[in-house]
Formats: sequence, structure tokens, C-alpha cells
Amino acid sequence: MKVTIDAARCQGHGRCFNLAPDVFGFDELGNGVVLVASPPDDRAERLARLAQVNCPEHAIDIEE
Repeated sequence: MKVTIDAARCQGHGRCFNLAPDVFGFDELGNGVVLVASPPDDRAERLARLAQVNCPEHAIDIEE
């Protein structure tokens, strides 16, 4: 599994880093960034997927 955020689509709502703080963080402008491209465990993976479906801009991509 590989997690990425499309910076052009991210508007900084913060849902990703609120839902999955072990996977996502934020930059100096408040936009989401990926802290770990491959979540370390099942819990982090589930939370990354939850963040993906809750992103208003659909800026989170997950590849298997």
C-alpha cells in the first residue's frame, strides 16, 4: 500500500491528519502531507482509508 496526497487538490481541511495522525501531517500552509507512505500496521492502514473517503477534495490516493 502506498499513500499520496495531490497537493494541487488539497485545500487544507485537515480531515486526513485529524483522522490518521500517524500517516498524515500538515505543512506550513496547513495543507496535508504524507508522513509515512506505507502505513506501519493495520490500524494505520484503516485510518488512512478512512481519511481518503472523508477528504472533500479527493486529494488522497492509495495504491495497493
